[in-house]
Amino acid sequence: MRGATGAVARGLRAAAALALVLLLGACTLPPLEGRSVSQVLPASQARETALGRAVAPLREAHPGASGLHVLADPREAFAARVQLAHQAQRTLDVQYYIWRGDTTGTLLLEALRAAADRGVRVRLLLDDNGIAGLDEALAILDAHPQVEVRLFNPFLLRAFKPLGYVTDFGRANRRMHNKSFTADNAATVVGGRNVGDEYFGATDGVLFADLDLLAVGPAAEAVSDAFDAYWRSASAYPIDSLVARPDAQVVAQAQSRAALVDRSPAAAEYKEAVRRLPFVDQLVQGTLPLLWAPAKLLVDDPAKGLALAQPEELLLHHMGEAIGEPLRSLDLVSPYFVPTDQGTDYFVALAAQGVRVRILTNSMAATDVLAVHSGYARHRERLLRGGVTLFELKPDAGAPAQDGDKPRQGAGGLLGSSGSSLHAKTFGVDGARVFVGSFNFDPRSARLNTELGLIVDSPELARRLDALFATGVPAASWQVVRDPASGALRWVDAAVQPPAVLATEPATRWWQRA
Repeated sequence: MRGATGAVARGLRAAAALALVLLLGACTLPPLEGRSVSQVLPASQARETALGRAVAPLREAHPGASGLHVLADPREAFAARVQLAHQAQRTLDVQYYIWRGDTTGTLLLEALRAAADRGVRVRLLLDDNGIAGLDEALAILDAHPQVEVRLFNPFLLRAFKPLGYVTDFGRANRRMHNKSFTADNAATVVGGRNVGDEYFGATDGVLFADLDLLAVGPAAEAVSDAFDAYWRSASAYPIDSLVARPDAQVVAQAQSRAALVDRSPAAAEYKEAVRRLPFVDQLVQGTLPLLWAPAKLLVDDPAKGLALAQPEELLLHHMGEAIGEPLRSLDLVSPYFVPTDQGTDYFVALAAQGVRVRILTNSMAATDVLAVHSGYARHRERLLRGGVTLFELKPDAGAPAQDGDKPRQGAGGLLGSSGSSLHAKTFGVDGARVFVGSFNFDPRSARLNTELGLIVDSPELARRLDALFATGVPAASWQVVRDPASGALRWVDAAVQPPAVLATEPATRWWQRA
């Protein structure tokens, strides 16, 4: 009897599961017909804004070049975004993979709302996988007459999005990883940071060491054009076609939550950072020091989000054209470094040709995605045997060492204040060119996610990356080497004297290594 009851229960569960799958399979995304049509602010009108007027004489003095300012410190990066929102007079075009509903995420949403209240047209394009718990807040923002919010590759079932992978895995597994914040088609911030406390140094949990560029001139206009392509793509759905407009009670509750965040001590610190670090004000006044150099935007065709882009339309293809073949050096920073067999062949072949190849990625203790580290670790031995230099960031880089040792020096410099996990994506070639953007050296960035970044012809930026590897990286990371006698992997900590040599993955538990 008990066995029969169990069989019936299993049958009912199987039938329920089948019914759910059939129900989900019957769901389809809403039609895109009827979407509003909008374009980037024309260059002639962009020149009439405060940002455009400030940039115009600088562009004339540096024909063909873009003006760049490195945003390495997390609070500087936050302040630059808020100040762009404050200075915008006509348009804000904002595109991100992750947007948290925490302190910094709420403050930036409020900055967009304040700009819209002044009459600025705000277009916000977010990947639907990275906005957990924000449906109400985004729907409320979208109800503003000057704001439109769209979601890239959205999930139909809002309450439990992972079910979308069951019914439409091929599409749902492709995400928009791009990151840009552009004001008046005149100034933009691009780089590795998403929007959330962990990216701006505002949490006691995992902090990310990251890198952005504030750019004006042709680079900003290219980012605007790319945003337009994504905005009108077949993957960008108006949020009001997916999420019901909240009623008055929900709006009131959301406003109360935002007010609490706005009055919090953490918010006060970030407001002070905005006042204390007036980058965009200085840009408008013509006093912000800018590095002027040719900069080319590399970006995937948005059709990649539906597996419809051709190989020649992908960022990886354009990257090969832009950087050429390294002749002397390649310095690579990638938090999620999974070279695959093909990539390992490439790096080893470069080293065999006499090219100095140095790579910084997360250690097992520092990574926030353990499975990614597993995908990288299997290639370490062959990379080292092939002459590649490997560094793995410490989780406590920049923090005082234990047992009375001298404080460790963080990576500093180009990656700003050290975090507990690396998130910057950059590389330098031959001391002449540097890439800054969202692209990780892993199969997901290459084949699935859409990505965006700038390749800059700048020996000055390349020198800064070289200096990072010469001094900051060895102090903030473990260098992975092979034992000359046994060939086994060893981790060298050069931040202590004499350097410590460890035989297992540092700062990890046996079960993590297993």
